[in-house]
Amino acid sequence: MDLDPVILSRIQFAFVITFHIIFPAFTIGLAAWLATIEGMRLATGNPIYRRIFDFWLKVFAVSFGMGVVTGIVMAFQFGTNWGVLAEKTGSIQGPLLGYEAYTAFMLEASFFGVMLLGRQRVSPAFYLFACCVVSLGTMFSSFWILANNSWMQVPVGHEIVDGRIVPADWREIVFGPVMMVRWPHMLLAALLTTSMCVSATGAWYLLRRVHLSEGRVMLNWGLGLAAVRIPVQLFSGHLTGRYVLEHQPAKFAAIEARWQTQQPASEVLLAWPDTAEQRNRFALEIPTLGSFIAAGNWTAKVTGLDAFPVEDRPPVLIPFFGFRIMVSMGLIMLGVSWLGNLLRPNSTMPKKVASSRNAVKAS
Repeated sequence: MDLDPVILSRIQFAFVITFHIIFPAFTIGLAAWLATIEGMRLATGNPIYRRIFDFWLKVFAVSFGMGVVTGIVMAFQFGTNWGVLAEKTGSIQGPLLGYEAYTAFMLEASFFGVMLLGRQRVSPAFYLFACCVVSLGTMFSSFWILANNSWMQVPVGHEIVDGRIVPADWREIVFGPVMMVRWPHMLLAALLTTSMCVSATGAWYLLRRVHLSEGRVMLNWGLGLAAVRIPVQLFSGHLTGRYVLEHQPAKFAAIEARWQTQQPASEVLLAWPDTAEQRNRFALEIPTLGSFIAAGNWTAKVTGLDAFPVEDRPPVLIPFFGFRIMVSMGLIMLGVSWLGNLLRPNSTMPKKVASSRNAVKAS
């Protein structure tokens, strides 16, 4: 592989976005979790929810700050690494990123100050309102970013004028069918990330026999929310795969490591794709299942990489293993959440009387 400027730019951008996505994926769900816990505190008056809120608020503050810093670096790389793309598509991508800053980031950043510093300065109802607005702002942020990315994946609602791509239909750009599939998938992924982190934190406290009441609440809430969300996420992921098959068939073939067009098509569960030989080594596959997954019937024809020119074929190893890691993690989360809910204690509500060592005055 020649390390030309394009490859180096891709490596640099991939490194930045891989590090950056950790924080938005966590903070989107964590903001919703904080709003939920604060609402429960107001509804029940139970001080345990205040202690849990204060703990996760500190984590949210650090994650939010890291997300902002790494996101700024990524935004600069649109103009430095991909200057030609920014010049050609700036009339579409610029407003989308601007909407994210004006309607989402400013909203969450402003009310985040109330969350950090305003508990003693505003009424409990307004403080809950601030928590909900921050959560809504994080979701708005993901909406505009996914609108931009979805347009880059499947450009719609535009026309070309003097060599530049300009918007023709903002409704189609922002609310297109691809966007309406990809955004819920990303949003659910963020919520699931937080659910599992909260569950893991609660389990850690219970295993260490410290902060038992708080740990029990976090474990029960996290497992319960994950158990509900993961089946919806699996279905959303299937819809996302259908869009890839329709609009990006070469990528779909690479994800499946399907070197030749097949009818019916098998589903490769695990293998080692040999790019040089264009075949799969040590393949574990199920006959005809690939046709059913792709088209809903057992005999459909599924396009392979041989249908595309060599220069238009995407790399296989990264999408092939990345997809299988993702699916495996989803199935693990499904098993952990459902089994955990079956095994957890029957009593899921915290006691109002906590130990004096942990007691914190609730506002």
